[in-house]
Amino acid sequence: MKNLQLAGVARAMFASRRAWLFGAAMAMAGAANAAAVDIQVWHTLTDANKAEFEKLAKQYNKEQDQVRVTLRGFASPSALEQEAVSAVKAKKGPNLLQLTDNHSPEVVAQHKAVLPLYELLAKYPIKDLNWFVPATSSFTRDSKGRLLAFPWMAEVPVMFYNTAAYKKAGLDPNKPARTWTALQAELLKLRDVADIDCPYASSDQVTVHLENLAPINNQQFTSNNNGLDAVTKKSAAPAMQFDTLYMRHISLMVSWKRSLLFMAHSGDNASDKLFAKGECAVLTANTGAFGQFLNTKSLSFGVAPLPYYDQVTKDGGKPFVSGSALWALEGHPQAEEKATAQFLAWLSKPVIAAEWHQRTGYLPLTEAAFRASDVSFYERIPGVQALIASMRTQPNANSRGFRMANYERIEPVLNQQLNEAFEGKVPPVAALNNAATQARSIAAQR
Repeated sequence: MKNLQLAGVARAMFASRRAWLFGAAMAMAGAANAAAVDIQVWHTLTDANKAEFEKLAKQYNKEQDQVRVTLRGFASPSALEQEAVSAVKAKKGPNLLQLTDNHSPEVVAQHKAVLPLYELLAKYPIKDLNWFVPATSSFTRDSKGRLLAFPWMAEVPVMFYNTAAYKKAGLDPNKPARTWTALQAELLKLRDVADIDCPYASSDQVTVHLENLAPINNQQFTSNNNGLDAVTKKSAAPAMQFDTLYMRHISLMVSWKRSLLFMAHSGDNASDKLFAKGECAVLTANTGAFGQFLNTKSLSFGVAPLPYYDQVTKDGGKPFVSGSALWALEGHPQAEEKATAQFLAWLSKPVIAAEWHQRTGYLPLTEAAFRASDVSFYERIPGVQALIASMRTQPNANSRGFRMANYERIEPVLNQQLNEAFEGKVPPVAALNNAATQARSIAAQR
């Protein structure tokens, strides 16, 4: 009997100890979960790129328990900015938000709500960080070369082309046109031989047909060294320089419209969908469209640099690096600042950044990300490896970027004037003069 009583006491003590240990473990787990720091990231990504970012955020949250990232998507940059203004006033702003390049990054950085990235990384450095495009001076850096924002969505304009349509037209899909004159000959074959109803379309028409027409042809887009002197030397505000090159180009595009070669154009990415469906054979757009095309199983495509005019330059130049970036905001506790830097450090890891680059078409974030990219991926898409590799070298004075005050108001004016010209409502020269005059007036406003 005594032994039975002792056994009962032992069992009770063991059960009590097990319950205590279980309770302690649960309490520790609860404490660990409670210690996770929440950060919010607001963005305007859509479709394939949005899905990819959500996948990465979910992966990050799963891999560690110190930081929990919450993404919030917006339908447009204007919707995000409007909500951000209200949130900042209420001291409920996100930790990171995506802002489109407005070609005045110093102005953005001077806002009291913004925490420049170089200041955040001075507190919480990302080790061994070697940026892929370190010399771009217009996208996310100030005049001193300091990084103001995280260039997660850096992109350049390119020419996409449907390789199946090229084969049908008797064209070599591995040797797309390098000049606008040669492209015209290819478009005629796509129209007449392959019977393509939409040989050519363009998204991001201001980027393609105005901004980058200059650096691709080794010229400057605006006066004062593309506006960079206005920042560093406090010289006069830059002005558009729509010379003979622009008149020749816009006139050519108008003639293509009349000849049923140039069938769709837009200031946004609307024309991307026509290319993805296989309705248009050639598309000029930003590389950020790559993710959508990659996820379209029926589409086979290649990538080439924007065409240039061999009457103007012997070889095509490099385009401006632009796009959008993640900006950090002030007013958050130190723990959240540290957590924000930790998330950015994770995004900068070669494997993660390489995956983002290959799935979206945005430029590699770092040199390590470019080297980590799968060679077989590049081999599947004609032209993409050579194009991305070309962005590693130092840009010349024409392609470092441009600065212009109030450009977020100027760009819609340029887009409208292009529409007027392309649709035959205003002669090309008049449209370009109208655009330059209005841009000069808006840029001078304070």
